[in-house]
Amino acid sequence: MSESITLSVGGMTCAACQARVQRVLQQTPGVESATVNLMLANAAVRYEPAAITPTQLVAAVEATGYQASLPIATASVVDQQRVRDAEKVHEVVALRTKAIVAVVAGVLAMGVPMLFPMPHQPLNWALCVATLAVMSGAGRHFYVRAWTALRHRAADMNTLIALGTGAAFLYSLLVTVAPDAFASRGLAPDVYFEAVILIIAFVLIGNTLEARATQHTVKALSALAELQPRTARIERDGTDVDVAIDSVQRGDMVLVRPGERVSVDGDVVSGESAVDESLLTGESMPLTKRPGDGVIGGSVNGTGALRVRATHVGAESTLAGIVRLMRDAQGSRAPIQKLADRISSIFVPTIIVLSLVTFGVWALLAHDAPLLRGLSAAVAVLIIACPCAMGLAVPTAVMVATGRGAQLGVLIRGGESLQRASEVNTVALDKTGTVTEGKPSVVDLVVAPSGACSAEDLLRLAAAVESMSQHPLAGAIVAEGTRRGLRRGMVADFRSSPGSGAEASVDRHVVAVGNAGYLRGMSIDTSGLDVEAARVAVLGRSAVFVAVDGTLAGLIELADPIRQGSAGAVRQLQSMGMRLVMLSGDRREVVESIARDAGISEVIGEVRPDGKVAEIARLQGEGCVTAMIGDGVNDAPALARADVGIAMGGGTGVAIEAADLVLMREDLSLVVTALSLSRQTMRIIRQNLFWAFAYNVVAIPIAAGVLYPSTGLLLSPVLASAAMALSSVSVVGNSLRLRNAGKTREEKRET
Repeated sequence: MSESITLSVGGMTCAACQARVQRVLQQTPGVESATVNLMLANAAVRYEPAAITPTQLVAAVEATGYQASLPIATASVVDQQRVRDAEKVHEVVALRTKAIVAVVAGVLAMGVPMLFPMPHQPLNWALCVATLAVMSGAGRHFYVRAWTALRHRAADMNTLIALGTGAAFLYSLLVTVAPDAFASRGLAPDVYFEAVILIIAFVLIGNTLEARATQHTVKALSALAELQPRTARIERDGTDVDVAIDSVQRGDMVLVRPGERVSVDGDVVSGESAVDESLLTGESMPLTKRPGDGVIGGSVNGTGALRVRATHVGAESTLAGIVRLMRDAQGSRAPIQKLADRISSIFVPTIIVLSLVTFGVWALLAHDAPLLRGLSAAVAVLIIACPCAMGLAVPTAVMVATGRGAQLGVLIRGGESLQRASEVNTVALDKTGTVTEGKPSVVDLVVAPSGACSAEDLLRLAAAVESMSQHPLAGAIVAEGTRRGLRRGMVADFRSSPGSGAEASVDRHVVAVGNAGYLRGMSIDTSGLDVEAARVAVLGRSAVFVAVDGTLAGLIELADPIRQGSAGAVRQLQSMGMRLVMLSGDRREVVESIARDAGISEVIGEVRPDGKVAEIARLQGEGCVTAMIGDGVNDAPALARADVGIAMGGGTGVAIEAADLVLMREDLSLVVTALSLSRQTMRIIRQNLFWAFAYNVVAIPIAAGVLYPSTGLLLSPVLASAAMALSSVSVVGNSLRLRNAGKTREEKRET
């Protein structure tokens, strides 16, 4: 059986680097698949343990000239994310330091000769030493990585930078060593030492800005990791002790004080408090938690104290699952990435050839200093064509979108899911638990014509009897009585007939609760409510009859109500041009009634799980790109068959595993959020790719000098390096606009 592992990969700087590492891994015997992510600096590999070991995978990556390391076996997914965040901070600091050194050196190289004039030859040697120091210090990694790539018969961004600055340095060194040889041939003995330093400085500035910007793309993931408290207060041997979070075991009693974060997933044993789960589920209002209710680790406790029995710890916790899902999603690749990969694979060699052609054309055709002009133009072509922007175009948008989705309450499994969701034009919805609440509740109380008791007494007495029953409808009646604050009274002599009804003595009254047949079996006439019962049946609802002291008292009408907001979400989906179809195994008249209330016109009822799969296939056969929304085990096959499966967060684990998108709240409006976010993400990706490609299409000819004959315009290598850095930063900046997805205008102004 194959296994998966995520390796950390260091030293990648562009799409060509990413493509090379991925190609080597994919060609390694025993590897089934490999996905390398430039932004996350990692490689997700599925491999056959019998054929290759993780250590050998690391060796395969290192053979390409990049660094690789195995994940820390004992670290949780949250701790692993914290380690990655620390590494990213270290990377930014190191790049910033190098950039500052190079900038200072460049400014001095340009300014000192102007302020303190000195003979050309000593000045040139001083600049040569300074340039060599910058190249071997701040810029050393460019040349080391370029040499490593050359040894492996490959080329990447470092190759372009090393060739460009190396050629300029060698030319300047020759001028410094033998200035008379140039002067005797009519060539000005000019040097490019300052240009070399400033090119390295601008590239480092661009790398620093990219690294800082990519920190923002994983901000949501880092914020989630920080929600996990590092310690928990638990009861041990009769005393309260603070222990490391990794020491908490299932079944431990955890104490949560007011204002603290809940440290683990668990069930409330005692206490009552309002808990804010907004950062995990997107639910804006704090939820009241009482004994028996579940709490999520990372949520914020309100003013009450809680005792919680730990149920899910470590890798099993909700927070760890969300972080793991987001990390995997941000490391995945959208199909559109293949376009950038194909171009990047041939891009660097093509640019090297264009640079050589540029030098040759200038050397042959230029009348004034042909070699100098040719060298300058060739170096500018090498520098300006750096493929960083293409490598960042897709993954930055995917990372920001998945992070923003999590903040809004939508977990997205990755780039492929995002791209497919953007193409959806047909949405199939399950009924129970998706459009409806998924559990019965009291919707009406009907008092019998005899008027034996009031509506309030009808519910109070029925709730008292049903409090002793385990029937699902009984629970709904009891819950409604509790919601209204009704006193149930003393219950005695309880007797039940499973599936039919129950009888008990409540406050010296004999109360019978059940279906019409149960009451008629007790010689109670139910004909007074036959019309109401027929109406309830037509609507697909349930009718529970209540009799007091042998006389019909009334009827309690129960139904699985539509979720609040479902009808509004349906209207929004329709306004997006979606075709909506309701699929349900329930009776057709029930499904039609719910669909009518929700605003859905296309209904398919009484359909089994295999029938749902067949209906999805039929829609796909009509050319529809389908999304299936469900929450139950019976929905899982259809979720897997649909182009995009969307699971309600309160659904079964099977349904969630089969889905591409998971809604953290049981709120259908999140489907609108998810589909809108996916469309916006694909717009951003296409914009990124367009500008990355257009930049090179426009900039490379200018750098080569095509405008010189008509305008006299030439692009210096220094300006080329600045333009290259700006192109990469602009792609990341454009992707960061997705952080405002789903915000109102007022919220955008505040941020």
